[in-house]
Amino acid sequence: MNGPVVVLAGGTGGAKLARGMLDVVGARDLVVVANTADDVEIYGAYVSPDPDLVTFWLADRIDERGWGLSGDTFNVMDGLREMGVDVWFNLGDRDLAYGLERARALAGGTRLTDAQAAIATALGVQAKVLPMSDKPVRTRVLAGGRWWPFQEFMIKTRGQGPVEDVDFRGAQAAEPTADVVDAIVTADAIVIGPSNPVISIGPILALDGVREALQASRAPVIAVSPLVQGSVVKGPTDVFMAYAGQPLSSEGIAASYGELIAGLVADERTDLVPVLQTDVLMDSSDARKRIAEQALRFAFALS
Repeated sequence: MNGPVVVLAGGTGGAKLARGMLDVVGARDLVVVANTADDVEIYGAYVSPDPDLVTFWLADRIDERGWGLSGDTFNVMDGLREMGVDVWFNLGDRDLAYGLERARALAGGTRLTDAQAAIATALGVQAKVLPMSDKPVRTRVLAGGRWWPFQEFMIKTRGQGPVEDVDFRGAQAAEPTADVVDAIVTADAIVIGPSNPVISIGPILALDGVREALQASRAPVIAVSPLVQGSVVKGPTDVFMAYAGQPLSSEGIAASYGELIAGLVADERTDLVPVLQTDVLMDSSDARKRIAEQALRFAFALS
Protein backbone atom coordinates (compact mmCIF):
# COMPACT_ATOMS: atom_id res chain seq x y z
CA MET A 1 0.00 0.00 0.00
CA ASN A 2 1.20 3.50 -0.83
CA GLY A 3 -1.10 5.40 1.50
CA PRO A 4 -3.20 4.71 4.56
CA VAL A 5 -6.65 3.27 4.89
CA VAL A 6 -8.74 5.99 6.50
CA VAL A 7 -11.80 5.20 8.58
CA LEU A 8 -14.21 8.00 9.50
CA ALA A 9 -15.67 7.02 12.83
CA GLY A 10 -18.05 8.03 15.55
CA GLY A 11 -19.69 5.85 18.17
CA THR A 12 -19.46 2.11 18.66
CA GLY A 13 -19.97 1.03 15.04
CA GLY A 14 -17.08 3.09 13.73
CA ALA A 15 -14.81 1.93 16.56
CA LYS A 16 -15.63 -1.73 15.89
CA LEU A 17 -14.88 -1.37 12.20
CA ALA A 18 -11.59 0.34 13.04
CA ARG A 19 -10.65 -2.64 15.22
CA GLY A 20 -11.46 -5.03 12.37
CA MET A 21 -9.46 -2.88 9.94
CA LEU A 22 -6.47 -3.04 12.30
CA ASP A 23 -6.41 -6.83 11.82
CA VAL A 24 -6.57 -6.39 8.05
CA VAL A 25 -4.08 -3.60 7.27
CA GLY A 26 -2.00 -3.30 10.44
CA ALA A 27 -1.29 -0.29 12.61
CA ARG A 28 1.15 1.42 10.23
CA ASP A 29 -1.45 1.75 7.47
CA LEU A 30 -4.50 2.64 9.56
CA VAL A 31 -5.72 6.16 10.28
CA VAL A 32 -9.00 6.76 12.11
CA VAL A 33 -10.58 10.21 11.93
CA ALA A 34 -12.89 10.51 14.92
CA ASN A 35 -15.80 12.82 15.65
CA THR A 36 -15.11 15.33 18.45
CA ALA A 37 -18.48 17.09 18.50
CA ASP A 38 -19.56 14.83 21.40
CA ASP A 39 -16.71 16.12 23.61
CA VAL A 40 -17.59 17.42 27.04
CA GLU A 41 -15.75 19.24 29.82
CA ILE A 42 -16.82 17.86 33.19
CA TYR A 43 -15.30 17.10 36.62
CA GLY A 44 -12.36 19.28 35.63
CA ALA A 45 -11.59 16.85 32.78
CA TYR A 46 -11.80 17.12 29.02
CA VAL A 47 -13.61 13.98 27.87
CA SER A 48 -13.43 13.02 24.18
CA PRO A 49 -15.79 10.03 23.90
CA ASP A 50 -15.40 9.02 20.26
CA PRO A 51 -11.59 9.26 19.93
CA ASP A 52 -11.28 7.45 23.28
CA LEU A 53 -13.77 4.77 22.24
CA VAL A 54 -11.74 4.10 19.09
CA THR A 55 -8.51 4.08 21.10
CA PHE A 56 -9.89 1.66 23.71
CA TRP A 57 -11.09 -0.69 20.97
CA LEU A 58 -7.74 -0.59 19.16
CA ALA A 59 -5.98 -1.31 22.45
CA ASP A 60 -8.31 -4.26 23.17
CA ARG A 61 -9.20 -2.51 26.42
CA ILE A 62 -12.88 -1.78 25.80
CA ASP A 63 -15.24 -2.84 28.59
CA GLU A 64 -17.94 -5.43 27.87
CA ARG A 65 -20.62 -2.79 28.47
CA GLY A 66 -19.42 -1.14 25.22
CA TRP A 67 -17.80 1.99 26.63
CA GLY A 68 -14.97 2.82 29.00
CA LEU A 69 -11.98 0.74 29.97
CA SER A 70 -12.18 -2.91 30.91
CA GLY A 71 -11.77 -3.42 34.65
CA ASP A 72 -12.07 0.27 35.46
CA THR A 73 -13.39 1.32 38.88
CA PHE A 74 -15.76 4.16 39.74
CA ASN A 75 -14.54 5.30 43.12
CA VAL A 76 -14.43 8.98 42.20
CA MET A 77 -18.02 8.92 40.94
CA ASP A 78 -19.09 7.18 44.15
CA GLY A 79 -17.30 9.84 46.16
CA LEU A 80 -19.01 12.63 44.24
CA ARG A 81 -22.39 11.05 44.87
CA GLU A 82 -21.61 10.92 48.59
CA MET A 83 -21.02 14.67 48.37
CA GLY A 84 -24.45 15.17 46.80
CA VAL A 85 -23.20 15.78 43.27
CA ASP A 86 -25.59 14.92 40.46
CA VAL A 87 -23.41 12.37 38.65
CA TRP A 88 -25.34 12.19 35.40
CA PHE A 89 -22.19 11.49 33.36
CA ASN A 90 -20.61 8.30 34.69
CA LEU A 91 -16.87 8.11 34.16
CA GLY A 92 -14.43 5.42 35.30
CA ASP A 93 -11.38 6.33 37.36
CA ARG A 94 -8.83 5.61 34.62
CA ASP A 95 -11.09 7.24 32.06
CA LEU A 96 -11.22 10.30 34.31
CA ALA A 97 -7.43 10.26 34.63
CA TYR A 98 -7.05 10.45 30.84
CA GLY A 99 -9.57 13.30 30.72
CA LEU A 100 -7.75 15.22 33.45
CA GLU A 101 -4.40 14.81 31.72
CA ARG A 102 -5.95 15.86 28.41
CA ALA A 103 -7.37 18.97 30.05
CA ARG A 104 -3.98 19.78 31.59
CA ALA A 105 -2.26 19.35 28.22
CA LEU A 106 -4.78 21.53 26.40
CA ALA A 107 -4.51 24.25 29.05
CA GLY A 108 -0.76 24.25 28.43
CA GLY A 109 -1.21 24.83 24.70
CA THR A 110 -0.98 21.25 23.43
CA ARG A 111 -3.09 20.43 20.38
CA LEU A 112 -6.03 18.08 20.92
CA THR A 113 -4.44 15.87 18.24
CA ASP A 114 -1.22 15.55 20.26
CA ALA A 115 -3.06 15.07 23.56
CA GLN A 116 -4.99 12.19 21.99
CA ALA A 117 -1.79 10.72 20.58
CA ALA A 118 -0.31 10.67 24.10
CA ILE A 119 -3.29 8.66 25.36
CA ALA A 120 -2.98 6.24 22.44
CA THR A 121 0.73 5.80 23.16
CA ALA A 122 0.04 5.13 26.84
CA LEU A 123 -2.34 2.35 25.82
CA GLY A 124 0.06 0.86 23.28
CA VAL A 125 -1.95 1.90 20.22
CA GLN A 126 0.25 2.44 17.17
CA ALA A 127 -2.43 3.26 14.59
CA LYS A 128 -3.23 6.95 14.24
CA VAL A 129 -6.39 8.14 15.97
CA LEU A 130 -6.96 11.70 14.77
CA PRO A 131 -9.53 14.08 16.28
CA MET A 132 -11.38 15.68 13.38
CA SER A 133 -10.32 19.18 14.47
CA ASP A 134 -8.21 20.87 17.13
CA LYS A 135 -10.90 23.53 17.48
CA PRO A 136 -14.09 22.96 19.49
CA VAL A 137 -17.27 21.79 17.80
CA ARG A 138 -20.25 20.80 19.92
CA THR A 139 -23.41 19.03 18.83
CA ARG A 140 -26.65 20.43 20.21
CA VAL A 141 -30.03 18.76 19.78
CA LEU A 142 -33.42 20.49 19.84
CA ALA A 143 -35.97 18.11 21.36
CA GLY A 144 -39.07 18.78 23.42
CA GLY A 145 -38.72 22.47 22.64
CA ARG A 146 -35.31 22.67 24.36
CA TRP A 147 -31.74 22.75 23.09
CA TRP A 148 -29.70 19.99 24.72
CA PRO A 149 -25.91 19.55 24.69
CA PHE A 150 -25.43 16.19 23.00
CA GLN A 151 -24.29 14.22 26.05
CA GLU A 152 -27.19 15.52 28.13
CA PHE A 153 -29.63 14.63 25.34
CA MET A 154 -28.25 11.11 25.16
CA ILE A 155 -28.05 10.47 28.90
CA LYS A 156 -30.75 12.58 30.52
CA THR A 157 -33.42 11.99 27.84
CA ARG A 158 -32.01 8.59 26.72
CA GLY A 159 -31.95 9.92 23.17
CA GLN A 160 -35.70 10.08 22.90
CA GLY A 161 -37.10 11.89 19.89
CA PRO A 162 -38.60 13.37 17.99
CA VAL A 163 -35.59 15.52 17.18
CA GLU A 164 -36.59 18.96 15.96
CA ASP A 165 -33.20 20.33 14.96
CA VAL A 166 -29.46 19.66 15.17
CA ASP A 167 -26.68 22.23 15.38
CA PHE A 168 -22.92 21.69 15.19
CA ARG A 169 -21.90 24.74 17.18
CA GLY A 170 -18.47 26.00 16.18
CA ALA A 171 -18.25 24.00 12.96
CA GLN A 172 -18.12 27.11 10.76
CA ALA A 173 -15.12 28.44 12.69
CA ALA A 174 -13.35 25.08 12.89
CA GLU A 175 -11.45 23.21 10.24
CA PRO A 176 -9.96 19.75 9.89
CA THR A 177 -6.38 19.46 11.06
CA ALA A 178 -3.59 19.26 8.52
CA ASP A 179 -3.12 15.67 9.77
CA VAL A 180 -6.69 14.80 8.79
CA VAL A 181 -6.53 16.47 5.37
CA ASP A 182 -3.20 14.82 4.58
CA ALA A 183 -4.52 11.37 5.57
CA ILE A 184 -7.58 11.78 3.37
CA VAL A 185 -5.74 13.14 0.35
CA THR A 186 -3.04 10.45 0.44
CA ALA A 187 -5.33 7.53 1.37
CA ASP A 188 -5.56 4.33 -0.63
CA ALA A 189 -9.14 3.81 0.56
CA ILE A 190 -11.60 5.76 2.72
CA VAL A 191 -14.30 3.91 4.63
CA ILE A 192 -17.08 5.71 6.48
CA GLY A 193 -17.80 3.51 9.47
CA PRO A 194 -21.21 2.11 10.41
CA SER A 195 -21.92 5.22 12.43
CA ASN A 196 -24.90 7.54 12.71
CA PRO A 197 -24.76 9.63 9.48
CA VAL A 198 -26.29 12.68 11.16
CA ILE A 199 -24.55 13.06 14.51
CA SER A 200 -21.45 10.87 14.26
CA ILE A 201 -20.26 11.48 10.71
CA GLY A 202 -22.21 14.69 10.10
CA PRO A 203 -19.92 16.86 12.28
CA ILE A 204 -16.82 15.60 10.43
CA LEU A 205 -18.37 16.42 7.07
CA ALA A 206 -19.53 19.82 8.35
CA LEU A 207 -15.96 21.05 8.73
CA ASP A 208 -14.87 23.38 5.96
CA GLY A 209 -12.45 21.43 3.80
CA VAL A 210 -13.38 17.83 4.60
CA ARG A 211 -15.76 17.31 1.68
CA GLU A 212 -13.27 19.02 -0.61
CA ALA A 213 -10.49 16.73 0.60
CA LEU A 214 -12.68 13.65 0.07
CA GLN A 215 -13.51 14.76 -3.46
CA ALA A 216 -9.87 15.59 -4.21
CA SER A 217 -8.58 12.27 -2.91
CA ARG A 218 -7.71 9.59 -5.43
CA ALA A 219 -9.10 7.02 -3.00
CA PRO A 220 -12.53 5.46 -3.37
CA VAL A 221 -14.94 6.46 -0.59
CA ILE A 222 -17.43 3.89 0.63
CA ALA A 223 -19.70 3.63 3.65
CA VAL A 224 -20.69 0.70 5.84
CA SER A 225 -24.33 0.76 6.88
CA PRO A 226 -25.10 0.98 10.62
CA LEU A 227 -28.36 -0.89 10.05
CA VAL A 228 -28.86 -4.63 10.46
CA GLN A 229 -31.92 -5.90 8.62
CA GLY A 230 -33.36 -2.40 8.68
CA SER A 231 -32.96 -2.03 12.45
CA VAL A 232 -30.64 -0.02 14.67
CA VAL A 233 -28.15 -2.09 16.65
CA LYS A 234 -27.22 0.65 19.13
CA GLY A 235 -27.91 4.34 19.61
CA PRO A 236 -30.52 6.82 18.35
CA THR A 237 -29.92 6.45 14.62
CA ASP A 238 -33.66 6.04 14.05
CA VAL A 239 -34.67 9.38 15.57
CA PHE A 240 -31.93 11.27 13.73
CA MET A 241 -32.69 9.64 10.39
CA ALA A 242 -36.33 10.61 10.92
CA TYR A 243 -35.20 14.19 11.63
CA ALA A 244 -33.17 14.15 8.39
CA GLY A 245 -36.20 12.91 6.46
CA GLN A 246 -34.50 9.68 5.45
CA PRO A 247 -35.92 6.14 5.68
CA LEU A 248 -34.29 3.62 7.99
CA SER A 249 -32.86 1.60 5.11
CA SER A 250 -29.88 1.31 2.79
CA GLU A 251 -31.52 3.91 0.60
CA GLY A 252 -31.66 6.34 3.52
CA ILE A 253 -28.02 5.73 4.48
CA ALA A 254 -26.83 6.14 0.89
CA ALA A 255 -28.92 9.28 0.43
CA SER A 256 -27.42 10.76 3.60
CA TYR A 257 -23.97 10.73 1.97
CA GLY A 258 -25.07 11.44 -1.58
CA GLU A 259 -22.32 11.83 -4.17
CA LEU A 260 -19.57 11.55 -1.54
CA ILE A 261 -19.66 7.76 -1.62
CA ALA A 262 -19.01 5.40 -4.50
CA GLY A 263 -20.60 2.42 -2.80
CA LEU A 264 -22.26 1.00 0.31
CA VAL A 265 -21.65 -2.15 2.33
CA ALA A 266 -25.04 -3.27 3.65
CA ASP A 267 -27.32 -6.25 4.08
CA GLU A 268 -29.99 -4.81 1.80
CA ARG A 269 -29.73 -3.23 -1.60
CA THR A 270 -30.46 0.24 -2.95
CA ASP A 271 -30.40 1.58 -6.49
CA LEU A 272 -28.68 4.80 -5.42
CA VAL A 273 -25.14 3.35 -5.31
CA PRO A 274 -23.38 0.05 -5.92
CA VAL A 275 -23.90 -2.21 -2.90
CA LEU A 276 -21.82 -5.02 -1.47
CA GLN A 277 -24.58 -7.07 0.11
CA THR A 278 -23.33 -8.94 3.17
CA ASP A 279 -24.06 -9.52 6.83
CA VAL A 280 -22.92 -6.32 8.62
CA LEU A 281 -23.47 -7.41 12.22
CA MET A 282 -20.11 -7.02 13.99
CA ASP A 283 -20.71 -9.22 17.02
CA SER A 284 -17.30 -10.92 17.11
CA SER A 285 -13.68 -10.31 16.20
CA ASP A 286 -14.07 -12.60 13.19
CA ALA A 287 -17.09 -10.63 11.99
CA ARG A 288 -15.28 -7.31 12.42
CA LYS A 289 -12.29 -8.56 10.43
CA ARG A 290 -14.51 -10.10 7.73
CA ILE A 291 -16.46 -6.88 7.20
CA ALA A 292 -13.26 -4.83 7.13
CA GLU A 293 -11.75 -7.18 4.53
CA GLN A 294 -14.88 -7.14 2.39
CA ALA A 295 -15.21 -3.35 2.62
CA LEU A 296 -11.60 -2.86 1.56
CA ARG A 297 -11.88 -5.25 -1.41
CA PHE A 298 -15.12 -3.54 -2.44
CA ALA A 299 -13.50 -0.11 -2.26
CA PHE A 300 -10.53 -1.18 -4.36
CA ALA A 301 -12.85 -2.82 -6.91
CA LEU A 302 -14.76 0.44 -7.28
CA SER A 303 -11.55 2.38 -7.87
